[in-house]
Amino acid sequence: MRFFPLLRDRDKMRRRRSKREGRPEVVVVGSVALDRIQTPFETRRDVLGGSLTYAAMASSRFAPTGIVGVVGADFPSCWMTLFEKSGIDVRGLVSKPGRTFRWSGVYENDMISRRTLATELNVFADFNPKLPLEYTSAPFILLGNISPALQVYVLEQVRRPRFVVADTMNLWINTQRRLVKKLVSLVDALMLNDEEARLLAERHSLSACAELLLSWGPSHLVIKKGEHGAMLFSRRGIFLVPAYPVTKPRDPTGAGDTFAGAFIGALAASGRVSDGAVRDALVWGSVMASFCVENFGADKLAMVGQRNIVRRRRDLMRMISV
Repeated sequence: MRFFPLLRDRDKMRRRRSKREGRPEVVVVGSVALDRIQTPFETRRDVLGGSLTYAAMASSRFAPTGIVGVVGADFPSCWMTLFEKSGIDVRGLVSKPGRTFRWSGVYENDMISRRTLATELNVFADFNPKLPLEYTSAPFILLGNISPALQVYVLEQVRRPRFVVADTMNLWINTQRRLVKKLVSLVDALMLNDEEARLLAERHSLSACAELLLSWGPSHLVIKKGEHGAMLFSRRGIFLVPAYPVTKPRDPTGAGDTFAGAFIGALAASGRVSDGAVRDALVWGSVMASFCVENFGADKLAMVGQRNIVRRRRDLMRMISV
């Protein structure tokens, strides 16, 4: 796939058709947060974050994207404007009285290890992901890291999607394993990190984990390995995509969600769900995740230009070609 510029005209037509029909091609469900992030170099408060934010900002660079989430009365209007200027359909983003979900964390000197200082669910505690009618026929669905019960609830609302991706985390694996297993059986692709894969499969070898998890139903499994890239397992074999080497990372928060969002957006833009299209979409995911870590929150995702995205993908492809 060569999304830019060869699919540019097709993408413009798709966006016009999607707008006319009132239906996004990708629907992302997850959390919107106001974060306090401390790195060895800087501290920022009220950073726009949450799995929904990063994933949707990345997906919208490739395909018409709608979001389903909840924010509080304290959510700054400038962030809502940013969503809309980014071409994101916000009909599914509900505002309720109270405070927006907030997370606070500190990154160690390696910019990988982090400690959570505080998690305030606020309005997110009663999140009920009800999809607007126009969203229920979206062909591509990304279920961000929310409880598996809510993820299954979303799937009960959609009509014959072409491709569903789900994320999960240690908390749900430890406390709701049966529901997580049910969720895995309902999706096309499961996306999780190496620690979560080992915890869910109760095996050490990632290949052995993949063999078991694929037997539960999904056609694709993506195991994220942070700065070491990601591994795709499918019935066609294994594909490795490296992380683009970033010289000066400033904030690693949201890199995995950005990766997932760019992946499903690029897959939707390709118009195919073949193994080759999935592999190519993962390359776009790696590229977009590298931009995410170069600034706090979604700042870099909002600012990066199309040419820079294409150039970085070209550079990455040169790095991995033989």
